[in-house]
Amino acid sequence: MSTLLTAQSLNLDTAFGPLLADITFTLKKGDRLGLIGHNGCGKSTLLKLLDGTISPNAGGVTRAHHCLLARVEQHLPEDLHALTLLDAVMARLSEAQQHTDSWRAQALLASMGFDETAWQLTAGTLSGGQHTRLLLARALITQPDLLLLDEPSNHLDLPTLLWLEQFLRNWNGSFVLVSHDQHLLDSVTNGTWILRDRTLSFFQLPCSAARAALEERDRTDAHRHQSEQKEIDRIAASAKRLAIWGRVYDNEDLARKAKQMEKRVDKLKDSQTELAAANLWQLILKGEALPADRLLEMENLAVSPAPHCPTLFNLDVQRVKSGDRVAIIGRNGCGKSSLLRLLWQQYQQPQTDDGIRLHPRVEMGYYDQTLHQLKDGDTLLEALEPFAPLTESSRKMALISAGFAWLRHGQTVSTLSGGERSRLLFVGLTLARYSLLLLDEPTNHLDMEGKEALAETLQSYEGGVLLVTHDRTLIAKSCNRFWLIDDGKLSEWHSLDGLYAQLTSETAEVTLSPSPPEMSAVAATSGAADGWLERLVELEEKLAQDLARKASHQKPALQQQWRKEIAALNVRLDLE
Repeated sequence: MSTLLTAQSLNLDTAFGPLLADITFTLKKGDRLGLIGHNGCGKSTLLKLLDGTISPNAGGVTRAHHCLLARVEQHLPEDLHALTLLDAVMARLSEAQQHTDSWRAQALLASMGFDETAWQLTAGTLSGGQHTRLLLARALITQPDLLLLDEPSNHLDLPTLLWLEQFLRNWNGSFVLVSHDQHLLDSVTNGTWILRDRTLSFFQLPCSAARAALEERDRTDAHRHQSEQKEIDRIAASAKRLAIWGRVYDNEDLARKAKQMEKRVDKLKDSQTELAAANLWQLILKGEALPADRLLEMENLAVSPAPHCPTLFNLDVQRVKSGDRVAIIGRNGCGKSSLLRLLWQQYQQPQTDDGIRLHPRVEMGYYDQTLHQLKDGDTLLEALEPFAPLTESSRKMALISAGFAWLRHGQTVSTLSGGERSRLLFVGLTLARYSLLLLDEPTNHLDMEGKEALAETLQSYEGGVLLVTHDRTLIAKSCNRFWLIDDGKLSEWHSLDGLYAQLTSETAEVTLSPSPPEMSAVAATSGAADGWLERLVELEEKLAQDLARKASHQKPALQQQWRKEIAALNVRLDLE
């Protein structure tokens, strides 16, 4: 495979100390790499070094002459907010290309699910998932060999996340993908970079296997470090003993041997195996099970984002009891967070005849994705008081174990970063015991270790849980009930596979919806029709192969999805 990019001895310092140290690697054609690491370890910064947005303090990046590179930003740049979608994509082209290649921008927007009526919308009015599609179109217009994607899955709803996964699977180029979504990384990557302790480790494995390999290496290093420390202690004790004897008996030979052994100890310490820094804080939520047949009952409930606003969805009857861990799934804006806010408001200020009934002994906890529960003017210690009002010592110990040093306890909440604020709210939730816990997008600021800890602690949570998240691994590991909000209604599903197949089918149908005749002509001119025809042949082959299997081995949900996509492609190609 030809080399696309090489980094040699990259070093970067910040105002708070070294961020990256001696980063060296080679990236080749065909590499589809995931880049993972703790929050704040420098992943986004490394991507900016690779595309030249920032320069290292030492070392350098060499790009092959034939390598075209594009970075998909984590957030929509401010200077794009006022531009139309078409202008935002065209801005990546030179003036000459803008006159001749406008059809390519139109075809890309169409392939990303934007019909012709959306091209003149301003970019600032789009949702988070639409931002990701627009940024991808901006990157692809340059026809890159290498894509750098900076957490494109953040804040995406599940249908858009499934679309992103399908896009990356089908894309033929190389990429580096920064993400905390292990399921996405396992599905689309063939190698993993792990950024830890300012250095980069490479594994020719997908994310889960790479993390397991790193854990095994850490265990081996710990055993080696322990053996080396025993040898150091043995030699140091012998040197100390010889030094004492040399002084007592005035023996220069013994004193000289002691000094030689001390020098040997220093050399062994310098070459001793280094251990990775450990994270001492553990996310452990403790619930309380109420001996009742229901904690919450909802009946004939109309959910809206605020009073006097249009209804987002209707709910007939649903009940939640202790031990229920309910995942609430749906597109952005369908009303998932609105439902949790409505329940929290009912708990704080009970209203009669509103379709919500809570057990009189319910103690409810709430993780608000906006993190507004924590008052900006409170100190860290004061912010935890509602969760543990009587035990100041327990609050102090909880803060220290979560990485908030004693000197920071008087710091105000307003000065914290988003990740630190999220961690502080989780610290509060670990101090209390709730019988019903509402979690609204709790993984937005969590790294992989934090997500795993959350999934593990929810498995043994004794109370009830309502969880709004788009993290498929968290849903699969921690939830035992699944609610889908779609088309203005809430329904319960017993199979995650069926639910995901439904969402994937709808996403494919929306993405491949028939476009206006003008767009069809543009796309055909650009050669997009060839790609559609290849996709059509591929889908028909998949469908035929699945139908040839035994009935018990067939996949009806996927067959339905394929048929819908085939029908949409036939319309585009004017084959019907």
